[in-house]
Amino acid sequence: MSKPFIEVAAGLILRADGWLLLAERPVGKPWSGWWELPGGKIEAGETVLQALARELKEELDIQVTDATPWVTYTHEYPKNIVRLAFCRVTGWNGEPAGIEGQRLAWVDPHKPITVGTLLPATEPPLRWLRLPDRYLITSIACTPNLPVFLEQLDRALQNGVKLVQFREPAWSDNASPEEVNEGFGQVLRRCHDSGAQCLLNSIHPEPWRALADGVHWRACDALTQTSPTAPTEGLVGVSAHTTEDLAAARRLNADFVVLGHVLATPSHPDQPGMGWARFAQLAEQAGLPAFAIGGQSMQTLGTAQRHGAHGVAGMRYLLAG
Repeated sequence: MSKPFIEVAAGLILRADGWLLLAERPVGKPWSGWWELPGGKIEAGETVLQALARELKEELDIQVTDATPWVTYTHEYPKNIVRLAFCRVTGWNGEPAGIEGQRLAWVDPHKPITVGTLLPATEPPLRWLRLPDRYLITSIACTPNLPVFLEQLDRALQNGVKLVQFREPAWSDNASPEEVNEGFGQVLRRCHDSGAQCLLNSIHPEPWRALADGVHWRACDALTQTSPTAPTEGLVGVSAHTTEDLAAARRLNADFVVLGHVLATPSHPDQPGMGWARFAQLAEQAGLPAFAIGGQSMQTLGTAQRHGAHGVAGMRYLLAG
C-alpha cells in the first residue's frame, strides 16, 4: 500500500544576525516534542509562499514581508512521504509566539543544536544553511598571472568570500603539473589563512584532493561516478545543466550544485544563457542548494535568491567584489 504524499511549506526564519527560529512539535500532533522548522501543508490553489505566509500567521502570529524559495526536498517517514518546500524568511512583522502552545527557540545554525531532538527532515537544511552565499572559481589561466590573481584573491577573502574552487583547465594544458600544483597550494594556503574552504575541481589529479576541503565534480565526471562520495571527504559540489546532472549530484550525496549558465558570460560568448525561468525550474528539482552561475555578481544575488538559488558562483565579478 502506497504511503500518503504531503506537500509542505517550511520556513527558515532568519534574524539579521543569522540566528534561526526552531519550533517544538505541539502536544497531540505526530512527532510531539521533536523540533522542526515552522510551516505546514500547502492547500489546494496556494503557491508555496502563500501557504508559508498563512501557516506562519496561524502558528506564530507573524506577517511575512520578505521570503524567497530555497530548496525543495523529499523525505520518507515511516507513515508518509513529505515534499518540503523550504523557504528563507528574512522579513516579518510581529514577534514570533507559540500560538499552539509550542516552545520556540532561536539557535545559531553554525553551532551544534542543543534545544532537543530534530525531526529527520530538519537536519539537511540546517547543514545546507552553513554554506556561504558566494562561491568563487579561480581564473588564473597561466603561471605569469598567478601573482596578480593572488592579490585579487586576498582582497576577495578579506571581503568575505568563504568558499573557493580551484579550477584551471587552461593552465593545466599549458604548464607542468608541478607549476599548477604549486599554484593550487598557494591558493589553498590563502583560503585556510582566512578561514575559507577550497574545493578542487575534478579535472585535476585525484591525489591532490587529499589536501583540499572537498571536490567539485564537472558534470561529465559526475555522470560517470557510480558510488556516493563519503561524507568524510569534505564538501561535494557538482556542476549541473540538466535534470540528468542533478540526478548524478544526488547520487553522489552532493552538498550543493552549481547550475547554469544563467546569463550571458564572457566564458561562453556564443552560448545563450538558460535564463531565470529555466534556472528556477531546475533549482526546484535539484533537492539540494543551487548556486547560480553565468553573469553572476553581488548585484545579481537578490535576483538569484528570488528564483530559488542559495547563492551565486563565478570568476571575474566575484573576484572583483
